[in-house]
Amino acid sequence: MDDTYQVIVVGGGFAGMTAAEELGRKGIRALLIDVNNYHQFQPLLYQVAASQIGVSAVARPLRSVFRGIKGVRVLTAKVTAIDPATRTVTTADGSPYQARILVIAAGAVPNFFNTPGAEEHAYPLYSVADATRLSAALTRALDEADREHAGSADVVVVGGGPTGVETAGALAENVKYIVPKYFSPGLAGRCRIHLVDMVPNVLMAFSAKSQAYTRDRLVKLGVQLHMGQGVTDVRPDGVTLADGTVIPARIVVWAGGLQAGQIIAESGLPQGKGGRIDVLTDLTAPAAEGVYVLGDAANITDAAGAKLPQLGSVAQQSGKWAARNIYADLTGGTRQPFVYRDKGYMAMVGRGAAVAELGRKRIQLQGPLAFVSWLGVHLALLPGFQQKLRALFSWANGYVTHSPSQVIVGRPD
Repeated sequence: MDDTYQVIVVGGGFAGMTAAEELGRKGIRALLIDVNNYHQFQPLLYQVAASQIGVSAVARPLRSVFRGIKGVRVLTAKVTAIDPATRTVTTADGSPYQARILVIAAGAVPNFFNTPGAEEHAYPLYSVADATRLSAALTRALDEADREHAGSADVVVVGGGPTGVETAGALAENVKYIVPKYFSPGLAGRCRIHLVDMVPNVLMAFSAKSQAYTRDRLVKLGVQLHMGQGVTDVRPDGVTLADGTVIPARIVVWAGGLQAGQIIAESGLPQGKGGRIDVLTDLTAPAAEGVYVLGDAANITDAAGAKLPQLGSVAQQSGKWAARNIYADLTGGTRQPFVYRDKGYMAMVGRGAAVAELGRKRIQLQGPLAFVSWLGVHLALLPGFQQKLRALFSWANGYVTHSPSQVIVGRPD
């Protein structure tokens, strides 16, 4: 395959991978560039961190995805510069790549909101590397607490959205079911999981009924809620809240939001909320001919003009839609405004418990039925048969035995 590409896609997440797949199947020559050689399923990273599933269940090699699509080349490299005017990208080794169409789906990075100490001491949860690092740190914290007289391994989770709620619930279940068996009931009784956010309630995008169910379920699991209080300082030994409260903790997990990465800031494209690009209705960047911006790098609106959330379903659908518009660009067709099929929201709260608000009408489910729905949707979205099989086995094993087989024993550095 030569080095002449019709389309360059930066980023192998939901949006970039889907766009490249669709283009390749249409016979378009595309170059997909990502710093990792795998696609990572971000909605389940918290389960990797909590040792509920293994890395192989959430990561699939990109070359495996495109093995049967000859028109797409996968390049493992870090993109260090983007020139929207010429639709050129430059990688870390100084190599330039240019195409007629450029798709920027470079993902995002944690947004620490300039909180002192957060970037240095908190553990974000946005990548496989983040998840394995956090998992190892959690295991080390328990080992250290086990060696100490009256020691504990308290954790503060910052962020009351789905990621924060799911992480806090998973860690609380570990304290309730796993720590007593793997360590001792005494250590489990001394461990605390805290959930902190400056907003007044958990899952603010959900209904009041879903919020109430989630709060009740988290409290029953032993999670201590600190809502309506922002974090003003993160230290190696805990956090300080806006009202002056100090919460001691060995581990601080940052699930407090995302922002576009430095590559977007340096691209020269106009940035909107979260440093993301406010794309036009056809998913192109303003005043940048032939440049599409997708996924967590973009602020995307629906048909009514409302901003869409940073969800995997939005990224996946935008990738597929962008591929259609790119094909139209290359074949003399007409671009169409993006139409989003709203599938609703879901969040896991623990074993047999979840909340789901499905479709535009927000059909509400709580409890076991929402839990089964959550499992089904995420199983369907996992990339690859092997990933689905591994996740399904891990879920079944964990649900029945409460004995995770995915505990990370390495050092967190």
